[in-house]
Amino acid sequence: MSVPQEPAATNGTEVDRSYFLRPWIFLRGAPSMKFLPPEGPPEVAFAGRSNVGKSSLINALLAQKGLARTSNTPGRTQELNFFVPDGYSGAEGDMPPIALIDMPGYGFAKAPKAQVDAWTELVFSYLRGRVTLKRVFLLIDARHGIKKNDEEVMDLLDKAAVSYQVVLTKADKIKPPAVARLVEETHGRLKKRPAAFPELVATSSEKGLGIEDLRAAIHRAVEGGY
Repeated sequence: MSVPQEPAATNGTEVDRSYFLRPWIFLRGAPSMKFLPPEGPPEVAFAGRSNVGKSSLINALLAQKGLARTSNTPGRTQELNFFVPDGYSGAEGDMPPIALIDMPGYGFAKAPKAQVDAWTELVFSYLRGRVTLKRVFLLIDARHGIKKNDEEVMDLLDKAAVSYQVVLTKADKIKPPAVARLVEETHGRLKKRPAAFPELVATSSEKGLGIEDLRAAIHRAVEGGY
């Protein structure tokens, strides 16, 4: 398997693109559970190690540069950041069709332990208690593969029965045969995990590879539950 190329346009693909290629805005950042927007629209969340490329992937997914803040400093995302299509206030009764959530990264070492613990508790509380959460997209850096703290997050998601799907990031940084090996290895490691979605997506925010596949996966999770 090679790094995925953009598929030819189909009717299904066009529907998926129209789902995302509209103006999006940053709705709010939630530093604690009490600041979360009211439950209503289906939500998909992006989790991953710090510096895995979550913000860059969200920007590529929505084709809006600078929407999600990117940084070379691990741990910059300190809140649950909510993004919605423009035109929705987030107030009760005024709900968008979907919300995307950029979650604080994990696995960084430079932040104070108390701060790390607070961010971790926020993320885990959100995962356990958000009824409208349809799926977590767990980002794994293709250059490094699954690490111990990735497995710890998978353990939590499995225990909480929260559906999650692995997305490889920065797939353009390694050679196609290495991507194929990593995909096969990752598939094998996910087989025994009850909450893991069986398909994974290899992406590159920089090259735009796999973005259409990711859009389709999110659309299916929200609209069809699979």
